[in-house]
This record gives sequence, structure tokens and C-alpha cells, in this order.
Amino acid sequence: MTVDRTIEYLRGLLKELCALPKETEWVEFKVNYDDPQEIGEYISALSNSATLSGKASAYFVWGVKDDTHNIVGTVFKPRLAKKGAEELENWLLKLLSPRIHFHFYELDVDSVPVVLLEIARASNKPTQFQGQEFIRIGSYKKRLKDFPEKERELWRIFDQIPFEDLTAAEHVSDEDVLKLLDYPAYFDLLGFGLPANRRDILQRLLDDDMISTCDAGGWDITNLGAILFARRLDDFKHLKRKAVRVIVYKDNSRQETLREQVGTKGYASGFVGLIGFINDLLPVNEVIGEALRKKVPMYPELAVRELVANAIIHQDFFIRGTGPMIEIFSDRMEIINSGIPLVKTERFLDSPPKSRNEVLASFMRRVGVCEERGSGVDKVVFETEFYQLPAPVFDVTDEHTRAILFSHKLLKHMEKDDRVRACYLHACLKYVKREFMTNASLRERFGIEEKNSAIASRIIKETIEKELVKSYEDHMSKKYAKYVPFWA
Repeated sequence: MTVDRTIEYLRGLLKELCALPKETEWVEFKVNYDDPQEIGEYISALSNSATLSGKASAYFVWGVKDDTHNIVGTVFKPRLAKKGAEELENWLLKLLSPRIHFHFYELDVDSVPVVLLEIARASNKPTQFQGQEFIRIGSYKKRLKDFPEKERELWRIFDQIPFEDLTAAEHVSDEDVLKLLDYPAYFDLLGFGLPANRRDILQRLLDDDMISTCDAGGWDITNLGAILFARRLDDFKHLKRKAVRVIVYKDNSRQETLREQVGTKGYASGFVGLIGFINDLLPVNEVIGEALRKKVPMYPELAVRELVANAIIHQDFFIRGTGPMIEIFSDRMEIINSGIPLVKTERFLDSPPKSRNEVLASFMRRVGVCEERGSGVDKVVFETEFYQLPAPVFDVTDEHTRAILFSHKLLKHMEKDDRVRACYLHACLKYVKREFMTNASLRERFGIEEKNSAIASRIIKETIEKELVKSYEDHMSKKYAKYVPFWA
């Protein structure tokens, strides 16, 4: 079953909308209205009003009289409508900010054509059209700025409602809940036996906020339930771009792609398979032991697991059209998620994590997908040190956070920035363990022999010059000196 609307569903929805009171702020009825500018403004107004009314979607319906709600049919055909030479839908999408999801449905009801436009509610800021924000006051479309109390109320809602609590699918039957959600995986991950009847299964999903009761009957599937346990994320339109993408490139550039795969399952039910898939794609190193040669992954499995889990948990779901992405190059792998972090990148290792999606993060911890609070990046840095890899990079673009793991590189081939970053993260790791970085500990981190201790001293000096570490006790000799991060 898919949440793409069936004709049967749309006819039932239209019947419910026509039965509403005459003035409803999240529904607009017209007969043959086709002014593109006005349609764009209505999308803004209805989207914002849906949020104020606690609705997942708003609706603009053609072919229904506004005063009587009688179905009379329409000549409006959105597929043929244009603004100048441009298709109406593309023109509207270009001028909406943020680019919310909306969809035109055309159907026949009682042998007359009807058009239904489904509009997503405003999520983390008011929906604008051509830079203007609109709202519905009763049955009238107004500029939001002229009603400051409505604007304040809208922003309060944005601040209070987390992504996980919003609705992914409305008015879903018992049977379709179980078709859409991988409920056996839910019980398996939690270590519970599968209940013998449908009622008890639905009750457990309800207790864990995977679903909620729908006022119109049946269930609403929450974003939490869908993003964690969707059998197919494509079944939920606004979530399908949140599926994890894995891309393998031929070399160290993005010019030639060898393989690309987009995940289909929810994050919780699909996590083990995702990590296995990634590890199978990673290059390997051949290590010669005392008697045998063996192949080991290029990157520590625990580090990969932690960074992928972090990308999933800490993403900004309100940024449209993008989701977690893992890119594998010949010399590195990059793990990217939407949204800038709530903690400075240089403090990732020591700061308790702040998550936009605390309910999602809490559940992922319950089922063992991610580590306990605050330990993830520690483990990544420890693993890269243990295998004497270059230190990971954590950086931020305008809308994304990126973590980079590098393949093995000898110290003599590392650039100065590589050495300094590794020294700083080593000092951080020592500090959070209630220890200090020393010349000896840094030699161990890089595999430097004791007779070459001057090399370690030079790296420490470079890192001090960058103001990333400092001496703990200035009066001690360099040989026994202790160092801490700049923020300690």
C-alpha cells in the first residue's frame, strides 16, 4: 500500500471536506478560479493556517461551491495551466519558501471533474510566496504581518512541536498501519515477543508514539514511526528524500560514480543492513601478522557505525530535498547530514550532544543503534588513533555537517594541518579521560620511535602555535610536559 492517494481515498476525503463548517481556515473551495498569483498566495495562507489549526495538511478544492459546499465541477486543469510560458506547478514551487510539498489531484465525482490541491503544513517557519507570508482569517486570505498575534502563535508552535510528533500519514486503517510499518522489526529490536493479535500490536505502537489516534477514525502514522520503521520510505512523500544514499566513486573525486544505492527502509529497521552494506563496499588493507596475512577494513567498523548513526540522529529534518549521504572515495569516506550542528565542531568530543530530534535519538539508544550519550565521537577518535589513521575532520557548510574519515597515511606524508588536527583531537581524547597529552602519548598515537621524540615535540609546537592546545604546567621540562586542549 502507498500513501499516494487512491481515487477511493480522495473521494472519501472530499466528502469529509464538504461536510466541514462553512468557514474553515485550512480549506478553501472554488469553482473555476485559476489566477496563478492568487493560488500561490492561498498555498502560503493555507499552509500556515494548517499549522495553527493543528492539521498535517491544508486543501484547496476546485469544483465545489464555497457557500453551499455542493459539488458542481470545474474547468480548471492544473496540468495544462501555465504562468506565461512556464507550467503552473513549477512556477509555484519556485516562488514558495521553504519549498513545501504540495500536489494536485484530478478526479471525477458524480460525473463531474474536481481538482484537489493537498498542501503540507508549515514546519519550522511560516510559508512564504514571493517573499510574503499569508494567513487565513475566517474564510479570508490576509497578510500575516497584519496579524502579529497570529504570527507569534505560529512561531510558538514551531518552537514547541518536534519533527517526530508531526503526522506522516493521516486516517490510516488498522490493516494499512501494519502494511506500512515494519512492526515485526519494532518488536524484535526491543526484545519483545510479537503479540498474537492486531489490537495489542497497535496498542504498543501507540504507546511508543509510532502512531496516534485520528479524529476522523483509524490512525495517524507519526513521523517518528515512519522514519524509524517504514517498510518503504517512498510510501511517505515528504520522507522519501530522507532515505540514506550511499555513493562509491572510482577515485578521490566525484567525476566517475561506480555505484549508488538509496535506502528504502526506516532508520531503525534498516540500520544493521545499512552498516553491513557500507562495510562491504569499503576498501580493505592487507595486514601481515606473525604467520598469516589477513584483510582488515580500511576504516574501523565502530567509527563508521557511530558516524552514520550521528548523521541520522542529528540531521535537520525540516531542510527539504536532502538526507544523510555516505560518499566513499579511494582515499576517504564522507558522511554528510542536513543541518548545522548545535555544538561547535571543535567541541564535538567533549560536549554532551544536543539533538534536534531527541525522541528519535532516545529510541535509537534504546535499541542499541547508537552509543550512550556523549560517547560517539570519543569512540571515533579513539578508533582512528588505535589504527594510526589520520584524524577525522568535522566541518560545516551553509546547510550541512560533514564528517570525513581518511585511509591510512604515513606520518611523513601527512600535511601540517593533518598533524595539528590529530594532535588537538589526541589532547581532547586524553582530557575527557582525565589524562594529559604528553610527548610520549603523542609518539604512541603516531607510532613514532622514542629516539625521534623531537618529531612529536615539533607537532606539539605547531599545534600550540595554532592555539589549539596549551601547556598544563608551564614550569615543567619539555620532556615531561603535559598539554590540554585550549578550552580546558
